[in-house]
Amino acid sequence: IDSFVYEMVQNNRKILHSTLCMTNCPTLIVTVGLPARGKTYISKKLTRYLNWIGVPTKEFNVGQYRRECLKIYKSFEFFRPDNEEGLKIRRQCATSALNDVRQYLSVEGGQVAVFDATNTTRERRGTIVKFAEQNGFKVFFVESVCEDPDVIAQNIVQVKLGSPDYLHCNSEEAIEDFMKRIKCYESSYQPLDEVLDRDLSYIKIMDVGRRYLVNRVVDHIQSRIVYYLMNIHITPRSIYLCRHGESDLNIKGRIGGDSGLSARGKEFAKHLRKFIQEQNIKDLKVWTSQMKRTIQTAECLGVPYEQWNSLNEIDAGVCEEMMYEEIQEHYPLEFALRDQDKYRYRYPKGESYEDLVQRLEPVIMELERQENILVICHQAVMRCLLAYFLDKTADELPYLNCPLHTVLKLTPVAYGCKVESVYLGVDSVNTHRDRPEVGIAGSTQKCLTADC
Repeated sequence: IDSFVYEMVQNNRKILHSTLCMTNCPTLIVTVGLPARGKTYISKKLTRYLNWIGVPTKEFNVGQYRRECLKIYKSFEFFRPDNEEGLKIRRQCATSALNDVRQYLSVEGGQVAVFDATNTTRERRGTIVKFAEQNGFKVFFVESVCEDPDVIAQNIVQVKLGSPDYLHCNSEEAIEDFMKRIKCYESSYQPLDEVLDRDLSYIKIMDVGRRYLVNRVVDHIQSRIVYYLMNIHITPRSIYLCRHGESDLNIKGRIGGDSGLSARGKEFAKHLRKFIQEQNIKDLKVWTSQMKRTIQTAECLGVPYEQWNSLNEIDAGVCEEMMYEEIQEHYPLEFALRDQDKYRYRYPKGESYEDLVQRLEPVIMELERQENILVICHQAVMRCLLAYFLDKTADELPYLNCPLHTVLKLTPVAYGCKVESVYLGVDSVNTHRDRPEVGIAGSTQKCLTADC
């Protein structure tokens, strides 16, 4: 059986590792706006989201190209519109970034590239449009417009002062220099115009999402981008993720099912209530799946909660409520295929992690809209949510460690997410198994991971 399994695994490998193409031609997303308007924040979040839903995406930050070219930043004088040497270097950096965009979209198999720069003049944007037309790329502009001095100041303090440009400056000097740097762009800034730019595809985000202007959305990927950008916000908040308390089927080593909590699972629910009360969270919302073990965990909190069908555990199909040894005995080929690509492997009559990500997209959208929230879910579901916030790849996602009776507190920060892990002191079974060592015939027999 070992040689048969190995041969079947190799025959199916290309299918398992194929990437679904969600664009009919490569797309170039181009940011527009003055410095300190959140363009890089938008670029990084958008790149993370598109990769998470399975669209290969890469960000190209022109500022980083400039830092690599110009090792030492001296002052805002470099950005003056009459600084010919500075203009020459900035054009060279933009050209280098666009060349790398071409390589990524035309050669490396990327589907979306995010060109993160100010792009404040109509001439510069025209050059980018011409570049895209020559290479067969669609272009979608994302402009961030903000006149709120508090938001601008906050962005400068949170993000720009940590930039390599200001490593050797005190805060006051850095803020003064950066404000002068913004002034260098203001005189030549030409915002996207409803009349002059009516033929372009774009979204204009005003005052951090208070208003939007959307123009000429021409395909599926652009509509997904618009939908996402209209849901994100920058309000300080925390997201708490945890699994349900230990269940009866967890103790028996059986996957899936819809069993209730074990005695230790009920004890965890009591500890969770105490933990949440101690956090003193303002306007906390609680979400669960529609499965008994998450509902029973939430019931103990004594607060209102909302059930989501989308948060149900991954469907193990014909393997529901089976032990791993039983799966190995009855479905040896499935056992081997799952080891080859756990993310894309789909249980017979069930789901894959890839399917689960698509099912969870509405949850992510709503999480982006919410403020403080506790999500009580399941292992595979928690892995998918965590992978989104921590920017983990599809290869890493199925092996993220999400133990029972532990709460993860996620606090979004400028360009990422801070994570705090809190174990609530109640023993439980360990359902995590590390990535298997998959090799030649027979070795895949070792390890269908002991979880969903």
